Amino acid sequence: MSPLATLLRPYSSRITFMQDAERTMGGTMKRWQATQAGRAHLELAEVAIPSPGAGEVLIRVSAVSLNYREKLMLDGGGYLTAHQPFTPASDMAGVVVAAGAGVQRFKEGARVIANFQTDWVEGPVPRGSVRSLGGNAPGVLAEYVVMPEQWLVASPATLDDVQASTLPCAGLTAWTSLVELGGLRPGHTVVTQGTGGVSLFAVQLAAAMGAEVIVLSGDEDKLARVKALGAAHGIHRRHTPEWHTAVLELTRGAGADHILELVGGDNLGRSVKALASDGRVSLIGVFEGFESRFPVQPLFLSSGVIQGIFVGHRRGLENLVRAVDRLALKPVVDTVYSLDALPTALEHLDRGPFGKLVITA
Repeated sequence: MSPLATLLRPYSSRITFMQDAERTMGGTMKRWQATQAGRAHLELAEVAIPSPGAGEVLIRVSAVSLNYREKLMLDGGGYLTAHQPFTPASDMAGVVVAAGAGVQRFKEGARVIANFQTDWVEGPVPRGSVRSLGGNAPGVLAEYVVMPEQWLVASPATLDDVQASTLPCAGLTAWTSLVELGGLRPGHTVVTQGTGGVSLFAVQLAAAMGAEVIVLSGDEDKLARVKALGAAHGIHRRHTPEWHTAVLELTRGAGADHILELVGGDNLGRSVKALASDGRVSLIGVFEGFESRFPVQPLFLSSGVIQGIFVGHRRGLENLVRAVDRLALKPVVDTVYSLDALPTALEHLDRGPFGKLVITA
């Protein structure tokens, strides 16, 4: 490297982002959008790159991870949005390329991830007034997005943008369930259901923190793979439909301290039967529907708690980022797709990935 290049090296990234910001002024970008329900109505449109207003930043999106929620949103499964055209997805990692007046938390060049619940900073969930990205707040499946700086968190230093994009919904949901609300301790027993993003984060976090993890899945190969991530036991839910009996056997009758309920419907009753005394069911998923009916006597006998989980707040996401860096946790990414391959990625989501599916912009 020449002496001049060495002298200019500290300024090179700043110059790059100034040039990037200049290129966006008056330019266009690609964005997925739909004007009516159903994934068949999605189109990859070319639209103007937005400009940041006061307190906002313009982010060049690097990666967007998909959640089961995208299926519910696109296929009309009970969610509505006031934003037309509708842009899907909530979990984004990218780089700040321009800042509006008054921005203080992030400078140009900062790597950031978006908080799923935009305005929830900490404390109890603000009942009735929470906005979520890709729902009643705009989604992120675009090459550029503008957001208030308060909606963002610094990316983990130890993860690339593809990995970092998996944290805001799946990672934070597991973290909120087990740590922010659950008080996870070494020696606890954790049961999680399936091998999607939330479950695999739960396996990795709980095992790293000294808990014993039991995973339910209908796939033998996936059960073997979760054991490689730190799970102590796997239960094949098709071979053992009354899986709570297997949990009680594995725990010598004590039951599980934490159960991440990702199926919903009648499965919730089996989760309640598998609880330890003072155990917790974190109610997260709705694969079998939004309604459930089950005998309540086991819940009385265990003094257990059923806790609804609405992802989590920004402080929790910041805590998760610190934990990821300290634990050297690497999120499990199944497949990475290009922006124009979203329909193929959604088909993969239908089949059920092992870990996360990520779109790169």
